[in-house]
Amino acid sequence: MLQLLLGLVLFFGIHSVSIVALPLRDKLVIQSEIGWKLFYSIISLLGIVFIVRGYADLNLAPTVLYTSPVGLRYAAIILLLPTFILSLAPYFPGHISRTVKHPQLVALMIWALAHLLVNGALADALLFGSFLLWAVMDRISMTKRASRPVLSMPQTGANDIILIVAGLALYAVFVFGLHEVLFGVRPF
Repeated sequence: MLQLLLGLVLFFGIHSVSIVALPLRDKLVIQSEIGWKLFYSIISLLGIVFIVRGYADLNLAPTVLYTSPVGLRYAAIILLLPTFILSLAPYFPGHISRTVKHPQLVALMIWALAHLLVNGALADALLFGSFLLWAVMDRISMTKRASRPVLSMPQTGANDIILIVAGLALYAVFVFGLHEVLFGVRPF
């Protein structure tokens, strides 16, 4: 469990610098943008490695906190449908990205909540609960700080159609194969 907790602290710690110490982050970027990005990437990657290893170790002998009713599995599958669309929304500016403020954070919140609905082990609660808590905190902090520009397609009326088609295609690929390959769990 210590490995998972260390990974979560590293990963969310570096991802929270803009939430709790924006002036420090901006100062480091001014000093060396490449240096900051390299440091940020290394700490994030190290956090991911510890999260993956710690999560796997903790699931070898899982501590079950709760068991979800079977029907929640279908609710989770439906909830996850917009996450793929919303996660791509900043890159295809249109009506969807204008309507949903910070769509990637909303997608992350829905993703984490859907997984908490159907996964009741301690490792799941720590992992998905941490993502949900961080996304809520970051979304709240976005009201007090400016969004950084995202490299995206030019804004056109077709972007929402492209976004929906791409999001649904990605959802299908993930649900009907990639999720099982990557995580050993078949959603259907």
